[in-house]
Amino acid sequence: MDQKLTTTCCIAGGGPAGIMLGYLLARAGIDVTILEKHGDFFRDFRGDTIHPSTMELMHELGLLEEFLKLPHDEVTHLSAQIGSDHLTIADFTHMPTQSKFIALMPQWDFLNFIAAQAGRLSTFHLLMHTEAVGLIEENGRIAGVRTNDGRSIRAALTVAADGRHSLLRSAAGLTVEDFAAPMDVLWFRVSRSATDSPETFGHVEAGHMMIMLNRRTYWQCAFIIPKGSAAALQQEPIETFRRNVLAISPFLADRIGEIESWDEVKLLTVTIDRLTRWHRPGFLAIGDAAHAMSPIGGVGINLAIQDAVAAANALSGPLQGGQVDESVLAAIERRRTFPTRITQGIQIAIQKRLIDPVLNSTKPLRAPRLLRVLAAIPALRFIPAYIVGIGVRPEHVRLR
Repeated sequence: MDQKLTTTCCIAGGGPAGIMLGYLLARAGIDVTILEKHGDFFRDFRGDTIHPSTMELMHELGLLEEFLKLPHDEVTHLSAQIGSDHLTIADFTHMPTQSKFIALMPQWDFLNFIAAQAGRLSTFHLLMHTEAVGLIEENGRIAGVRTNDGRSIRAALTVAADGRHSLLRSAAGLTVEDFAAPMDVLWFRVSRSATDSPETFGHVEAGHMMIMLNRRTYWQCAFIIPKGSAAALQQEPIETFRRNVLAISPFLADRIGEIESWDEVKLLTVTIDRLTRWHRPGFLAIGDAAHAMSPIGGVGINLAIQDAVAAANALSGPLQGGQVDESVLAAIERRRTFPTRITQGIQIAIQKRLIDPVLNSTKPLRAPRLLRVLAAIPALRFIPAYIVGIGVRPEHVRLR
């Protein structure tokens, strides 16, 4: 039997964009319903970086002190080893924010924290085990969603925040522009030793790249591979992969056996894409549903949250009136398209000029001249730190 529900704003997806938008709108007294298809937020090998700009938003909301009580690690510098060159390329200690570091925290802890704050509000509703699988359309306007359990949820505004494989953006007939990425990522973890460097850093050698995130008791590692090569790699014995890892980070030799099989290695298929149009009457896409980002810099979560803040700032007034004119949705798209284009442009340039040549190289490497200059002049490290930590057009909460 079709159960019908009504809300002012229905958000599909309980990731960073969806949860933050829902919380901000609920704070403004707007009835919000978020649909999350899983039973919890626990997903390993997700974006675990909380950037200074996000923590600045937490400060504006009066939540930063409580938030930082959660277990986390603080990264104040980013380093890279390229061939024999060891470089510090970003310094976050001079950011114009309350928190002058990147916090490494499991994304599920971040989402649980925001959901708990939102759960104190009577206008916030989070439906777990509930997936939006279709749209309700009336007279050319999106009027809500249909769910996997047979319910219809009617809403003045439907927001797709259901990730890079968004069902709703497809159902809305929105066009995706894809920018081919030359790489994919294999995620895995190995334990840390007390004698290991405390830095979060990247290792680059001819034909190989790996990022290592210091998670106190273990290294969370991202091994970069050529696009589409995972299936062939996984046909090889796991020992072959272990040797490739040790070619970059030989200090892991005493614990590389912790990668017992390919079951411990997770594939992230890297995509960079962007909707050519983010909205229809009664419908808006944000976060990865509007623009999938490369994992370069870990900025995807940052842009998703910034989208949510910009959307909440623009939508709170119209939604209190019960309906949103499409011109408001178009204004949100215009505001957020600029930082998305710039950030994706930087990622694409890094992929073409650094990652692709490295993955196809067989000769010993040296760091590019630009990175050597950054390492030699400490004041310049503020620039990549700002791009990664704050980004283009940071948003601020206008709702109290």
